[in-house]
Amino acid sequence: TAEVVKLPCAMASLTYSSSPAQSNHSTELRIVLIGGRESNGGFKGKSSSGNFILGQNVFNTSRRTAQSEARQQEVFSRRVTVVDTPGWCWVYPREDTPKLDQIEIQNSVHLCPPGPHVFLLVIPVSLYLPELVKASLKQHLELLNADVFSHTIVLFTAVAPCSDEEIESRIRRNPVLQWILQQCGNRKHFLNLINGEDRDQVKKLLEKIETLITNNGFRHCSVDRSQGETLRKEM
Repeated sequence: TAEVVKLPCAMASLTYSSSPAQSNHSTELRIVLIGGRESNGGFKGKSSSGNFILGQNVFNTSRRTAQSEARQQEVFSRRVTVVDTPGWCWVYPREDTPKLDQIEIQNSVHLCPPGPHVFLLVIPVSLYLPELVKASLKQHLELLNADVFSHTIVLFTAVAPCSDEEIESRIRRNPVLQWILQQCGNRKHFLNLINGEDRDQVKKLLEKIETLITNNGFRHCSVDRSQGETLRKEM
């Protein structure tokens, strides 16, 4: 069974650190799921992706995620930690996101010490993102106070048959998706969440994460606890 990780609630900002041993990246992966939420609350979001990656239903998909929470599981001989976070409305400015949700997004990095290797920006393939998403995304990622884009892979998800050609076509038709991918170094992966038996999708994702870690000099995002009290003072 997956292991529940509970740590004291604290505010977070990020700096980047090198792992003591470069070989660690191949045996332990720490993942934070980020992104907006769909207005219809459909089965396409971060929690479902976390369950798919870990191969178990450990995140509750029947309700909106209100608190960041972490689960651990061995996946393809790697110890994988996945942190689920509250989503924000894709088009709303950060000031319209509840302060408690913003605090939980900041807290997410504390749940995978010493810090996450990668952020997966989860975007349903069926979702068309308007221009307002750009500002909203940048504002919400500033909660992490780091160059998050350089440690991010865009994770496209679907719950219906969808080919790679269809995904590329959707990207070409949506300038905002093109912009997001540019910010993330064109790193992307696709998960079809209806086919839970196809673990090869997950294996390829973990390989892409390890490639990103290597390209980033084996750095993870470490937690700087000296910053991040502003939101609490505003409440």
